[in-house]
Formats: sequence, structure tokens, C-alpha cells
Amino acid sequence: MSKKIGVLTGGGDCSGLNAVIRAVTRRALIEGWEVIGFRNGWAGVIQGDHIVLDRQRVAEILHLGGTILGTSRTNPTDEQIGTITDNLKKAGVTTLVVIGGDDTLTVASRLHRQGLPVIGVPKTIDNDIAGTDQTFGFDTAVNIATEAIDRLHTTAESHGRVLVVEIMGRQAGWIALYAGVAGGAHVVLLPEFPMTLDQICKIIKSRHARGRNFSIVAVAEGFKLEGEAILQTKELDAFGHERLGGIAERLCSAIEKATGIESRSVVLGHTQRGGTPTAFDRVLGTRYGVKAAELVISGQTGKMVALRGTDVVGVDFDSVITEQIDKKTGQLKLRMGNRNVPKEFYDLAKVFFG
Repeated sequence: MSKKIGVLTGGGDCSGLNAVIRAVTRRALIEGWEVIGFRNGWAGVIQGDHIVLDRQRVAEILHLGGTILGTSRTNPTDEQIGTITDNLKKAGVTTLVVIGGDDTLTVASRLHRQGLPVIGVPKTIDNDIAGTDQTFGFDTAVNIATEAIDRLHTTAESHGRVLVVEIMGRQAGWIALYAGVAGGAHVVLLPEFPMTLDQICKIIKSRHARGRNFSIVAVAEGFKLEGEAILQTKELDAFGHERLGGIAERLCSAIEKATGIESRSVVLGHTQRGGTPTAFDRVLGTRYGVKAAELVISGQTGKMVALRGTDVVGVDFDSVITEQIDKKTGQLKLRMGNRNVPKEFYDLAKVFFG
């Protein structure tokens, strides 16, 4: 019987991906399994583009950001799902380990429902995947955003300005929350908790009334200003998502107009994704990769690796996937469940507003 694991990384890159690739490979090789890596996410499986992963190939990659396999936001069609299945068989892949976020893992769940042995590894800096307490990449992104806010305090105070910092977070504001609290932001704005412009400006003006002539506003990119999502473009990505961006600039202009206080916007953007992973993300990615390989070796497929408390476990795909009816087509659509910031966490941040 063939004993070969296929590995791919899909969606946006983040720190810790190489730690997972390395860990899957090293653990599998111990048991005599072969490992191959597909280039550029689902696109590589569709094209049959893969490389052999051995000890030499994964040596010295633990500390590297990004992914040695490359990635893409490819959303396979039903026809391409058939191609994926055929190409995996041609390559002799016994089980596919899919490292990705909600979109990539949703595709993995489609394959699982068609009987293909699949293991999912949750990856996203947004920390918004259901079923796991934390995703790797999140800690690194928080540290980068926190350092940026730390640096902005001195320039904001020197110039007596409001600085609005745009932080990644489409539907869940975990990065903005953690970085805002850790960096001492004076207002934190998340997609989960609406706040009006008047409420925001009231906090800022109250600081000025107390003699504090500057303010730092940490805002997640998915925060809606007066109920409106701020978009880069009206075009949708491959998975039908709006392209968010620009909330900091829009909010900055609105605050300056409403308060008369000079304001500037700062967009952290992709700096939050790249670079050397923190020690936490290296260890978490390593634990995820080893667990994924062990699930494959023991024949426990159709599962996603997850952090529950301090334990890394395998949870059933079906427990983290929801079924929805597409409003346009009327067809059944699978979606990875979202993990949003709970109210008690936001209440903690609000203690330090102003």
C-alpha cells in the first residue's frame, strides 16, 4: 500500500507555515512515509505541480516567514475538484494535508465529503477559524501591530494628533483587539461591535479636555463606519469576498472634520503577514504539523488539527463546517464557521478607552 502524504498551503501567507511543513515531513519520514508538496495551493494540485519534501528540503526553514511551497487564493470549480482527485491518485497520495484558512479548508471539506482522505491545519492571522482556540500566525501579527502602535505613541504625542491605525481583520477583530490592548490604544474598533462616529469623537474630545492632546485609534479593516463597509474595490475575490481597505483614511477624515483635531492614518497592511515568526507561532505550527502527520499515520482522516486549551487534538471537519443556501443559485454551500471576539473580551478593552 502506498504511504505518501501530500501537503499544500493555500490562501494568504502567514508566519509559521514553514514550521508546519517541516513538522509534517519530519514526523512522517520517521514512520517511513513519503511526503510531497504541491506548489501554490489548490492551483498546484490542479496542475499536478509538486516537489518531494525530504529532510534536506525542509532543513533550516523553521525560522522563515512565508511558505516554501508558495500559495494562491484558488477556488476550484466542481470540474477542477475532479481533476484534483485524479491528480492525487496519479501522484500516489494517500492523504492530503491542507494548511489554510476558512476558504482553503472549506475546499478541503468538499473533498472530504467526496471520500478523499484529508487532514486540515488551520492557518490565519485573523484567528477567526471555528473549532480551535488559536491559529498560528496570529501571535506574530499581534506582535507586529503592537510594536507599530508603540512607535506611534511618541509621534502622536509630539504633534498633538489623532493617529488611526488600520489593522487586518475582515469579520473578526482579534488582531486589533489584542494589539490595541497591548499597545495602549485609546479606542479599539472591531467589526463585531458597532460604534458611531459621535461616540468615537466623544472619547477623543474627553481626552483633550483632560489635557491629553493626542489619541491612538486601532481599527480593524472590517469595521463599518456608520454601517458602511469601506472597500478598496467593488470587485470580489475568488471566494466571493469583498476587498476591504481604506477604513483608516475614511475615519481619519471624519474625526478631523468632527473634532478639529489634526488626524493621520496609518495602514499596516501586509507587514502583519510577513517576516520571522514568533517563538509561539514556531512551536504551535510545529505541534500542528506533528499532530497532522500522526493523524494520517493512524488513519484518522476527515479531521482538522486544533488547539483546545493546552492540548492539540483532531476535531471532525463536520463539526466546524456549516451548510448555507447560496442566495443567488439556491444551491447548498459549505462554509467554515467563524470565531468572533466575545463581548467579555471587548468589555476588557473598553475599560481603557479614553
